[in-house]
Amino acid sequence: MSILGIDEITLSAADLPLCERFFIDWGLQLVESSALERVFESLNGCRVIVAHPSRPGLPPGIEDDPTLRQVIWATDDGLEVWAERLQKQSGFERQGERVLCRDPMGLSVGVQMSRKKPIDLPCAQTNTWSERPRVNRASPAYERATPVEVGHVVLFTRDLEATSQFYQQALGFVISDRYPGRGHFLRCAPRGGHHDLFLLQPPQARQGLNHVAFTVRDVHEVIGGGLHMSRQGWQTELGPGRHPISSALFWYVVSPAGALVEYYTDEDELTEDWQARDFTPGPTAFAEWAVKGGIDGHTRRQVEAQAPSGHFMTDKPKT
Repeated sequence: MSILGIDEITLSAADLPLCERFFIDWGLQLVESSALERVFESLNGCRVIVAHPSRPGLPPGIEDDPTLRQVIWATDDGLEVWAERLQKQSGFERQGERVLCRDPMGLSVGVQMSRKKPIDLPCAQTNTWSERPRVNRASPAYERATPVEVGHVVLFTRDLEATSQFYQQALGFVISDRYPGRGHFLRCAPRGGHHDLFLLQPPQARQGLNHVAFTVRDVHEVIGGGLHMSRQGWQTELGPGRHPISSALFWYVVSPAGALVEYYTDEDELTEDWQARDFTPGPTAFAEWAVKGGIDGHTRRQVEAQAPSGHFMTDKPKT
């Protein structure tokens, strides 16, 4: 029995037209639209639902809107095994083709047969000193990003141990790395990407959404996506940059549907042999390097930096 990743998330926000514009700019496809809901899909069919707070049947929030209301995880094991496994959890119910319960924070969590479709995408190859796989080909450049899927969510929790134990015991997640007493990186199966869920217990107790992360093909798509969001007028919080713990390259943008969203790529791939590491919270643990405020999509320079002149740098006179 194993979870395959995130199949669907539901966010709640009052300004649906603004959220629609944002997620279309982000690179998702709008597949359904109504007065109280917008439904988007990524390239592999992973769904992002943005619902108005007044929509009937919307799961309760664990913080004020806008925020995350529900995470549905994918499986290919069949629902009966998951119904048996989750039936003693708080809020358990069968709802159509999914089983639902609540985690210790009260967040609605579900499992369903995966609707994501397998896709084969061309991705950039990196020439290193030791390996030169890209021959007679330039690396790609992207005018915008088209995310493959929702790769992970990051949540604030008031009780790290209880919440982490729920995901390990009820859903079979595995700890990849830790900030002892402060944060757990969890992957949904022994073999897979570095984390599908990151739980954070901040010094000032709170619970809610930190960010939703979207997987893209390669570092060039992270950059192209971030530049496009800048040109469309959306605010970069941080990025581009690189996380040393997961090795992923990132770009964070402020979302009207709650907290932040992230483009990321090149995270570590782990197996049963991986031994979880302990880290001390700090700026160098979070980011090996990062650009605060992002890169301006028009000048292609750091925000508020002087625009390029159009001349070669070697044209500048000596000083």
